[in-house]
Amino acid sequence: MKKKGFYTEVAYLIGIVGIALGVGFMERADFGLSMVVAPAYVLHRTVSVIPGFEFFTFGVAEYTLQAVLLVLLAAVVRKFRLSYLFSFVTAVVYGYVLDLILLLMPQISAENYFLRILFFILGEFFCSVGVSMMFHTYISPEAYELFVSEVSKTYHLKTHKVKTVYDCVSCVVGIILSFVFFGFGSFVGIGWGTVICALINGAIIGGMSKLEDRWFEFKDGLPLRKYFEK
Repeated sequence: MKKKGFYTEVAYLIGIVGIALGVGFMERADFGLSMVVAPAYVLHRTVSVIPGFEFFTFGVAEYTLQAVLLVLLAAVVRKFRLSYLFSFVTAVVYGYVLDLILLLMPQISAENYFLRILFFILGEFFCSVGVSMMFHTYISPEAYELFVSEVSKTYHLKTHKVKTVYDCVSCVVGIILSFVFFGFGSFVGIGWGTVICALINGAIIGGMSKLEDRWFEFKDGLPLRKYFEK
């Protein structure tokens, strides 16, 4: 089968919008968010109710936490690259897109159980497509994807396996933060959907990535790759 050309810059844009849409649908489904974003959601719910901190939206919490993750990444791989700073820029852009989508999502009804299940499935689909697209672009992805990618390359591990481990750790961190800030037994932003995501996300993203490699030939549309490889 002849592959169709696909620009890596377009993959980057699809990645950002896809992940934000996925999170938006999961938030509406209310079965628990993806474990990757659950810690940021708990922080948002905790800090935004403090007088004077109403600006601490879900999007702001996302890129704040990702800044911390980038510092941790540098420590784990024992190096710091310019692309890590570009990753923070991506996180900020994603944060604004996420907040915009969350403003629009309440207009979509999710009053019955069937629609909630449908929204959860759509959320999982969009997140998986978004993350897999991010793995096909030279532009620095969010810190979440960058962490998985850099650790995989540094220690010669399979990406989908590192992703699965990372997701499970994020799930545990989200649960701990929820207990700390909202009391033992409270699962803010965490539910059975979060656990399902933690178990299957890595495999689904790996499958999506293989399909994309089979259908498309990813190529750069702009001569900017050299600036993101430093």
